[in-house]
Amino acid sequence: MTESHPRITKAVIPAAGLGTRFLPATKATPKEMLPVVDKPAIQYVVEEAVSAGLDDVLMITGRNKRPLEDHFDRNYELESALQKKGDASRLAKVQESSDLATMHYVRQGDPRGLGHAVLCAAPHVGREPFAVLLGDDLIDPRDPLLARMVEVQEQRGGSVIALMEVAPEQIHLYGCAAVEATEEGDLVKVTGLVEKPDAADAPSSYAVIGRYVLDPHIFDILHKTEPGRGGEIQLTDALQQLAADEKVGGPVHGVVFKGRRYDTGDRGDYLRAIVRLACEREDLGPDFRTWLRSYVAEEM
Repeated sequence: MTESHPRITKAVIPAAGLGTRFLPATKATPKEMLPVVDKPAIQYVVEEAVSAGLDDVLMITGRNKRPLEDHFDRNYELESALQKKGDASRLAKVQESSDLATMHYVRQGDPRGLGHAVLCAAPHVGREPFAVLLGDDLIDPRDPLLARMVEVQEQRGGSVIALMEVAPEQIHLYGCAAVEATEEGDLVKVTGLVEKPDAADAPSSYAVIGRYVLDPHIFDILHKTEPGRGGEIQLTDALQQLAADEKVGGPVHGVVFKGRRYDTGDRGDYLRAIVRLACEREDLGPDFRTWLRSYVAEEM
């Protein structure tokens, strides 16, 4: 029988990266603000947190990230102009982002990796379990991954990470988990983690994707974690310590995700994400799919 653990209400979204893969578009525009159809990528992530019941959102930002704060703030001039035009539909879209959640911001300052970014959240989070959502991974709202992870953490305690099975030739792009099966089909116990291993050294085909629900003991470990791969403080290294010793922060479990995920961190995958989401939109999909079929037929 599982025990109940404190309800999770806080989400942390690291957003201090430079977005160098999207230069020159990200020279003056944060990569998180690049549009996916007609919403910036970061809004999809905040909406996911809110839909899982996490309405207290801390964004870890850096230099030149002010547009992120502006997007989730009120724009009275724009709202007034839309009201005068009687454009209720666009007014609702503009107000939606500012009404989503209680937003907070802190600057990372010296970007030293994901582990360091998470550590910047310690004063805000305190000693509560919390979620971390990476902005490059968009999870389709029809596949409630984060809600499932929150459920597991509240039942079992400890930390929960999202896993996805990938081809061996792709595992070097991810953190990789060694796992043991549990009585639940989509849930595994994580016994070890390796950051971006070679295929020959990978303990499994389970890759860590950008969703975490973490026990606050992770902060204690991150404070002592030395820079690892790439000279950065790796969250994977801290999670490895939690997985190795359940007495500190409880166990680490993994939810195996088999749903729809859109990777916006790579230019090709970003374009594919836009096409997939546009095709599924009721207002855009029918005409766009017709054009896409015609275009592909002509090019082939």
